[in-house]
Amino acid sequence: MAWGHAKGMLKSLAGRLIFASRLDHLLLSNTAVVVAFHRVNDALDDDLTCPVETFGRYCSFFARHFRVVSLTELVRQLERDEPVNRELVITFDDGYRDNYQNAAPILKAMGLPATFFVVTRFIGSDFVPWWDAGLPVRHAWMSWEQVIALHHQGFELGSHTSSHADLGKASADEAWHELSESRAVLEQRLAAPVELFAFPYGDATRMTAENRALVKAAGFRCCCSCLGGLVAPGADPFQLRRVPISPWFRSPHDFGFQVTSGRA
Repeated sequence: MAWGHAKGMLKSLAGRLIFASRLDHLLLSNTAVVVAFHRVNDALDDDLTCPVETFGRYCSFFARHFRVVSLTELVRQLERDEPVNRELVITFDDGYRDNYQNAAPILKAMGLPATFFVVTRFIGSDFVPWWDAGLPVRHAWMSWEQVIALHHQGFELGSHTSSHADLGKASADEAWHELSESRAVLEQRLAAPVELFAFPYGDATRMTAENRALVKAAGFRCCCSCLGGLVAPGADPFQLRRVPISPWFRSPHDFGFQVTSGRA
């Protein structure tokens, strides 16, 4: 454990030096970064939860060292084959209530755009997904009123399917229902187009060519993974890489070191 802590401190220090010297401008030129959060609260310390103060530090780091843009703007750049250069997109998965209560006020205070991918059947429900079932505290979902309020505040909303389905195991008909229903529900609730999508369990085994084709056919303009890695010029919007933010990064500067070194 002592070595692990020391290693984390060294990576954070290396990140500080890289960004203080502006070497990141060279290492991250012609790339963009999409990051993914899940929960933002102080009730639990696990892989899906970012403490509120830590989230604020991430946001300050992003604002200081990147051009923070909306996901729609990044997708538009890729669709038009325009260059990318140090853009960063902030996203959230699932639809936890703390996104509205804790994350959104910090983002709004800093003037940062973000996209919230919600599981439509979770919103306004008491459903406990399998990954939360054994936790000592319950993490509530946003209400539809809160989702709509995020939209009115200028944040983007996207689909994370209707039930957090594993599209790598679903039939074509099941996958289509998950995609089309979630989009229709969101558009009806928001009275606005919904064109952004993130895969649940966003690894390569779920993001098959067939599934990506269904996402496109359902009217979405992108598919976000959680594979890690950077977004290169000319990247396919239907194969967008995202870096999940977790305690694996000891600090925002550790994150910066991992991104600039190609390890995130």
